[in-house]
Amino acid sequence: MISEKLKKARDFEDHYGPFIPDSSRPAFHLTPTIGWMNDPNGFCLYRGEVHLFYQYHPYETKWGPMHWGHVKTRDFLHWERLPVALAPDTDYDRNGCFSGSALELPDGRHLLVYTGVRQVREKNGKLHDRQTQCVAVGDGVNYEKAAENPVITAADLPEGGSPFDFRDPKVWREGDSCYLVAGNRPADGSGSVLLYESPDCLHWTYKGVLAACHNQFGRMWECPDFFELDGRHVLLTSPEEMTAIGLEFHAGHGTVCLIGRYDRERCHLVRENVQAIDYGLDFYAPQTLLTPDGRRVMIGWMQNWETVGCQPANAQWFGQMTLPRELSIRDGRLIQTPVRELESVRSYQILYRNVLLNGMTTLQNVRGRVLDMTVTVRPGSQSALYGWFKINVAGNGEHMTTVRYKPECNTVRVDRTRCGFPHDIVNVRDFAVRPRGGEIKLRIVLDKYSMELFVNDGEQAATAVIYTDVSADAISFESMGSVIMDVEKYDLLLDRGGAYEQDI
Repeated sequence: MISEKLKKARDFEDHYGPFIPDSSRPAFHLTPTIGWMNDPNGFCLYRGEVHLFYQYHPYETKWGPMHWGHVKTRDFLHWERLPVALAPDTDYDRNGCFSGSALELPDGRHLLVYTGVRQVREKNGKLHDRQTQCVAVGDGVNYEKAAENPVITAADLPEGGSPFDFRDPKVWREGDSCYLVAGNRPADGSGSVLLYESPDCLHWTYKGVLAACHNQFGRMWECPDFFELDGRHVLLTSPEEMTAIGLEFHAGHGTVCLIGRYDRERCHLVRENVQAIDYGLDFYAPQTLLTPDGRRVMIGWMQNWETVGCQPANAQWFGQMTLPRELSIRDGRLIQTPVRELESVRSYQILYRNVLLNGMTTLQNVRGRVLDMTVTVRPGSQSALYGWFKINVAGNGEHMTTVRYKPECNTVRVDRTRCGFPHDIVNVRDFAVRPRGGEIKLRIVLDKYSMELFVNDGEQAATAVIYTDVSADAISFESMGSVIMDVEKYDLLLDRGGAYEQDI
């Protein structure tokens, strides 16, 4: 039995969603059926398919009372839209069904765990979002909220924990028990991640503080995800109110990856390395799953809170998810590469080797807005290091988006200043890369309204939404000084795979 609010949301997207043409959407990055999208939720396997939910407000392209949108896929590229899964239709979640996660139960049912939000007025007259953790169980399409909700409340917080900043549970199963981590703001006003255990996903026991910020990396830690990877344990989280730290962390809403060793007795992650997850302009709230073939795959919200108020005119949808990425650890750092399924839709290979460049050039048949291109650059002279190297994409003479590498200071810049968006938003970000004597490998995945950059086989990733009209498809290369470059470019055709190759 679905509620009136859920039925209203389903009817709305059924009626208005089909009027949004596919041509106005990216080719393979997920967008909402209609309206607003933010954090990925419930990224999991269920009955042999990958399900993904997302924070959803179908009625406007602005953040509003949160629902859960719902899609599924078999290949991380083609998404099948399913009806809205959750709506804010009970007293404990009347102001929103906030972010959470999902897993398949041993009896074959699908469990959703989410944050229910109920606004309350405090003694000082201010409204606050009281946040509790709730569950719903269903069959992959329809879900029923548990009578026991909320299943984790302020009574289950450690001393000093905030009932107003307590959200985004990520659940998983180990043996006969289920565990979840959730973000919280302790008494010192910074961020922490709490760990809970349950035998049945209804009755939860607080186990301890998995990790704490101590005002070092932002404040409230949102959207935690905790998993084992290549013999280490990894905690992903998205802090609010970050202070810039060199070129590693930018100010505002950021992302942090903590890699270390899990002390099970203390229920605590012992840190060995801390780094940003994505170094670009638009990335937040990532979530992962483990595939049947053993890959840890991550997807994130391809947007940022500082720029969401600036939208294209007459937008019918707003917000995208990133291309899912395979994760690994190399030399103690997180490595990200596009899911290998992307290679199955590559077509029309264009290959250039040992191109000598000193100035600006274009290459025949190297253009497009839905493509996968890898450019490898090395110094063209043994006696002098070049000053910089640039790749300009989505160009039309007036507009372009640029990736620049400066070998002397080992920095990469993502710059969308000229991407055609008529608002003063964050457009430039620099980050440091590992020195390699002037050599660098840049893989760019374009999909109409976005650019995802992977540096040196995934050592770093940088994501940016772009707003240039899709007809702007020129690509050019520039250098100050002599470089030698290799270019391997593929069109991405999602209606079929492609094996036609053209070597130049």
